[in-house]
Amino acid sequence: MLTLALDTCDARGSVAVLRDSTVLASTRHDSPDDYSIWLLPAVDRTLAAAHLGLAEIDLYAVAAGPGSFTGVRAGLTTVKAWAEVYRRPAVGVSRLEALASQAPPASDLVAAFFDARREQLFAALFERNAGGFALLGEESLIAPQDFLAFVAKQAEARPVHWVSLDPQAVSHSSAWPARELLGESVQAADPLLAPAIARIALRAAAAGRSVGALELDANYIRRCDAEVFQKGSAAHGK
Repeated sequence: MLTLALDTCDARGSVAVLRDSTVLASTRHDSPDDYSIWLLPAVDRTLAAAHLGLAEIDLYAVAAGPGSFTGVRAGLTTVKAWAEVYRRPAVGVSRLEALASQAPPASDLVAAFFDARREQLFAALFERNAGGFALLGEESLIAPQDFLAFVAKQAEARPVHWVSLDPQAVSHSSAWPARELLGESVQAADPLLAPAIARIALRAAAAGRSVGALELDANYIRRCDAEVFQKGSAAHGK
């Protein structure tokens, strides 16, 4: 099974093509260019490195959020177009689950997060199971201290493994020293998440959870500023 995966949720994006679970080629977004400029040439380079074309891909995978509105939309729109043109299935994958997958195999509870700006995190708590991870609660846009409190309540006495692209995002919280006293720290994640996204998508497809272009949807969590301001202006005008 050939899988092409995209992560465009923030500036630390990536592209990868895998044969089953083996990475054939990958490309990091190491450019200041927006995804509207960078993405398709990066896909072309990645496929060329693997000696493949788009028509040969069996499954498309995309990080469906959370993340920036414009970033998530760029990846999702691209994969929807491919799925429709080439009549191939697609899977939207949680970027937070892809982060959680970097935790050591012995980690039963994994707290994954990254900086959402405005002193907030995109964050979720996962429990490992035979098929990967189960979400405990919801993926959230949340203040660091509130996420720490949620994890503490859910975990009770169980140890938690923390994984993040931005480990420092919880270190200033007054609640973090209590986790350090338990011997916990934050693992700095590798931003190259496209391979993990592909592997999660492959498992989902094998379980019958792939979809067509019309069913593929995003998980923005936070609405784009334009939408927020528009709704606020409309309410103010009533």
